[in-house]
Amino acid sequence: MTNKPLMAKATAVWLVDNTTLTFKQVADFCGMHELEVQGIADGDVASGVKGQDPVAANQLDQAEIDKAEADPLYKLKLKFNAAAVGEDKRRGPRYTPLSKRQDRPNAILWLVKFHPELADAQIARLVGTTKPTIQSIRERTHWNIQSMTPIDPVALGLCRQTELDGEVQKAAKKSSAEGVMSDDERRKLVSTEQSLGMPDEPRLPSSIAGLENFTSSDLKDENEDDKKDFSNADSFFNLPEDDEDDEDDDKK
Repeated sequence: MTNKPLMAKATAVWLVDNTTLTFKQVADFCGMHELEVQGIADGDVASGVKGQDPVAANQLDQAEIDKAEADPLYKLKLKFNAAAVGEDKRRGPRYTPLSKRQDRPNAILWLVKFHPELADAQIARLVGTTKPTIQSIRERTHWNIQSMTPIDPVALGLCRQTELDGEVQKAAKKSSAEGVMSDDERRKLVSTEQSLGMPDEPRLPSSIAGLENFTSSDLKDENEDDKKDFSNADSFFNLPEDDEDDEDDDKK
């Protein structure tokens, strides 16, 4: 048996419009994401969906709604409905209404841009498209690529937030299992322990190897008798004697 009501999105619309339940309570009862319910309240999601009264549809008791409104932590309990058994099982590709099919390229572009880890098969399951269409958008060879705008498929009503989160988690697990590095791992290609355990590498090119041992003591004058004593600082200047200054001093 499914754990959510029939016409879950329409039921969520009705609960948002006619009760004071929290987004979390509505999301848990309808099997949706809390942000998706908030999008319904803001008018960004399911704007054209007519609300379905779960009490009139015999899926929920009014007493349950009263309890949940009094206690924000209370979870609504779905009444058993034999017609709801197996409702989650879907066969074949996802059906997309005609009014929303023109929005699929924008949703694919959003998924390719913000979730590049998703495989083509995953995107096809989410928005109900074909792999050639996805590939053309990835390669930016789609005939209408210049006019396309990335739009969240959840906001367009092409998939649920829980479905998108599930596919993203599957892609993340697959990437980690295959050993694909994340951005943080690429920044740390070698750990500190590995770096310390590596053998020392020469810091100078092999063509000039050995010059690092060069010292000033290797310098020797060809004629040691010509060595000068530079202990006196004035000897560094080696200024010639100025005879004219001496003559001027004598005149004075």
